[in-house]
Amino acid sequence: MNIKNLQLFLHLCDSKNFSQTAKMMHISPSALSRIIQRLEENVGQTLFIRDNRSVELTSAAKKLLPVASDIVNSWLEVKADLKEDSLQLQGKLKMFCSVTASYSHLPGILNEFRQTYPQIEIQLITGDPAQAIDKVLSGEVDVAIAAKAENIPTKLTYIELDRVHLSVISPLIPPPAIQKHLTGEPDWQSVPFILPESGPARERADKWFKTKKIQPVIYAQISGHEAIVSMVALGCGVGIAPDVVISNSPMGEKVQRLTTESIESLSLGLCCKQSREQEPLLHALLQLF
Repeated sequence: MNIKNLQLFLHLCDSKNFSQTAKMMHISPSALSRIIQRLEENVGQTLFIRDNRSVELTSAAKKLLPVASDIVNSWLEVKADLKEDSLQLQGKLKMFCSVTASYSHLPGILNEFRQTYPQIEIQLITGDPAQAIDKVLSGEVDVAIAAKAENIPTKLTYIELDRVHLSVISPLIPPPAIQKHLTGEPDWQSVPFILPESGPARERADKWFKTKKIQPVIYAQISGHEAIVSMVALGCGVGIAPDVVISNSPMGEKVQRLTTESIESLSLGLCCKQSREQEPLLHALLQLF
């Protein structure tokens, strides 16, 4: 037996009229009679007692009725779910973040999103976090995990996810040329610094220098943050980097935080163009936060 035949059986049980069921179910009365006959052959029992005026259900039909109803209802629910799945959001979102953010914050962002919208493809681009906002504004990517700049463009929508602290770090065992500047009260005017080339982290570093009236000796300016930890670990100088980068770096155990130094923390969040935030794919992502 098939679902269509069971639906005809259920309708006939309700109407108790072959002509009415045939008309409502868009089938000829003769075809309906043949289907009911085959159904009776399948169950091995007469299902309807009929004469020229009436149709009555037999005890076998009454037993089959709830079973057939459950089967048809279950099928309709599955069919509706499959249809809903086919209508789910589909497409591609281009996302930008730093290498560190791709394993420190991205999994938390995407886990629920991927479960809710499995048919949306995520194209991930990693690079210097200082470029995140520019990539969104230029349309190169749809959304980015970005540190909030002091003068973030008003045309951006920004949702904070976390606060990220920054630290001054030195080699775990500083070479003599660096150690002499860190013994006792640090001589920040003489120690070589390794800094982010640009972006909010560099803004915070420059602000710290200004507050402490330091004219830094800059040994290197790095695109991205991960290489700062590596260069400090190799003894090239003292660096300023986000704690999340330091903690997740494979070279993190070879540097030490100079804990007496406090630098203003960063706001880390999702950003996209304000003019695009109601687009279906972006809206679906943003509404999770």
